Amino acid sequence: MTIPEKMRAKHTELCRQLHHHNHLYHSLNAPQISDAEYDQLLRRLLEIEKDLPELVNPSSPSQRVGSSPEPGFSQIAHSRPMLSLENAFNADDLREFDARLKRFLGSEESIEYLCEMKLDGVAVELVYQKGQLQHASTRGDGRVGEAITANARTIGAIPLQLQAGAPQLLEVRGEVYMELPAFRQLNEQRRDEGEKTFANPRNATAGSLRQLDPRITANRPLTISCYGLGEIDADQPPTGQLEMLRKLRDWGLRVNLETVALAGDIDGVLKQYQKLMTERDRLPFEIDGMVVKVNSFALQQELGEKSRTPRWAIACKFPPRQEETLLESVRFQVGRTGAITPVANLCPVSVSGVTVSSASLHNWDEIERLGVRIGDRVIVERAGDVIPDIVKVVIEKRNGSEQPIPEPTTCPACGSPVSRETGEVVPRCQGLTCPARLKESLKHFASRAAMDIEGLGDRFVEQLLQIELVHSVADLYRLNKEDFFRLERMGDVLAEKLLTAIDASRRRPLERLLFGLGIRHVGVHLAKILSRRFGNLEGLRQANRETLIETHEIGPQVADSLMAFFADEHNIEVLRQLEASGVQPESSAVPQGAGFAGKSFVFTGKLERFSRSEGAELVEQQGGRASGSVSKKTDYLIAGPGAGSKLAKAEQLGINILGEDDFLQLIKEISGED
Repeated sequence: MTIPEKMRAKHTELCRQLHHHNHLYHSLNAPQISDAEYDQLLRRLLEIEKDLPELVNPSSPSQRVGSSPEPGFSQIAHSRPMLSLENAFNADDLREFDARLKRFLGSEESIEYLCEMKLDGVAVELVYQKGQLQHASTRGDGRVGEAITANARTIGAIPLQLQAGAPQLLEVRGEVYMELPAFRQLNEQRRDEGEKTFANPRNATAGSLRQLDPRITANRPLTISCYGLGEIDADQPPTGQLEMLRKLRDWGLRVNLETVALAGDIDGVLKQYQKLMTERDRLPFEIDGMVVKVNSFALQQELGEKSRTPRWAIACKFPPRQEETLLESVRFQVGRTGAITPVANLCPVSVSGVTVSSASLHNWDEIERLGVRIGDRVIVERAGDVIPDIVKVVIEKRNGSEQPIPEPTTCPACGSPVSRETGEVVPRCQGLTCPARLKESLKHFASRAAMDIEGLGDRFVEQLLQIELVHSVADLYRLNKEDFFRLERMGDVLAEKLLTAIDASRRRPLERLLFGLGIRHVGVHLAKILSRRFGNLEGLRQANRETLIETHEIGPQVADSLMAFFADEHNIEVLRQLEASGVQPESSAVPQGAGFAGKSFVFTGKLERFSRSEGAELVEQQGGRASGSVSKKTDYLIAGPGAGSKLAKAEQLGINILGEDDFLQLIKEISGED
């Protein structure tokens, strides 16, 4: 296909702008446009690449989102070994390091050192040729690492294209890591989703980089700090460590220049080490020491290397931030999705100058692993999480009075029964009236895909809760205009619009209500299946576990979740109140056995007669299912212009392939239209 020169130029310019703003944001920390403006540029690029997929290339900013899962990690040999560093643990070790270098050089002259923070992350190598990212790899054994190129491309702080003036060949080493606020948010999300939390930012980073599916990496908040070189082909290569960092920044790579310090001698190094120890707790990322390097590359070359470590660098570790204390009791916290997590109440203890009175226990699998009990003497460590961790139980100090930590059977916030599903690490409350869940439940209930109460957003939901007008989703249908007048910035017109939107939501179909109730594992698609199968809320409520599992696509996990939801009297009362308020939905879906029941459709290519979402809706109206990937279970592939790998796979599997007109004709035949 011939690409119009105008579109090619527009694509090139959008790529240039996006790379420029990525550089300003990630490397220079000096953004010139808002996130919304950046997103708008990216959307325009994605629209062009959707229409003209031939324009997509590995350096396009669109490649940040991640590609299909990789079959496995291949290996890449480093052109120069990525060596480990020798460790120092105190001032004496550092002075001995300095003396050793002077003896080797046969000189008593002071050596200039560069002091860098030792980030607690994962070492990687990035290889650029003619300014383009060619591949990325982990350190591995120092000589051979794992290829993680697809994952590295998803990290916003790693430029896909360097700035003008970059070397023809540049092999750069850096540390991929996760900043503390982002790490905390990730762990909170995993707790709410019933997944195992990461012990520290480094584990989270390593787990994120080694995902076979780059789309998972793309959703992890990773960044990088570059600190070293492999091979380089430059007209004027840097002559020292600090100059190198400045050049890396100029070439578009992210470096933590503001955190490095030059020291004229070993006394200056020791002062910087003490300064860094006092500052580490105020940093937005985890460090576990300070790296000391001879600044001059000429001296580095003269000093050379040992078998596994460079002679010219050393890592001085910080002492551990641990103390012993008493675990006095355990309290339970309820997350926004009902996840219940245990938190230890400790006898207050000072850890690195900060008083610690509570620590995370994460979940009952972790409690079992530690073997911890109420009344134990425990070792507490300040790490990267919101609150510190218990890392060890001092078994030898037990006196027999210690008590096991029970898993709750009812929600500590609302008293509803809780359940812990197979494979999950935390129990959950499914109570619709649970105050710990209510805000998110209301927002979800009012969302467009659920009951679609237009105008009822975060601001009004928060105010309704603050003045205690709403205690469950059913209370929304008891609100009147005078109630809304109690909210800030509320006028007669807006109040009337909200009341109209609430009234209209009474007539939403059953699948919308099922999704809006926030039943665990019941998303939009399964809500439609349940709606088709049972027809109304009472029919679903009366179904037993066996009947549920017999339903197409409903497995034991979903069945157990539904059973737990309808077993909760608090939930049944809310459903009664909804019914009394006129919310009595019936299924709008085609009954099973009609139309496309049991059939699976996949849409691909550039569709011109309808969008993919519109096509999926047409399929679902006839009882079928729209999927995003081709498999042996696919019945029809609807292919538009530009169809690629999905079309090839469908042909290979012998799947029915239809054009848009053929598909629309099939819809007419199935629905009985003329």
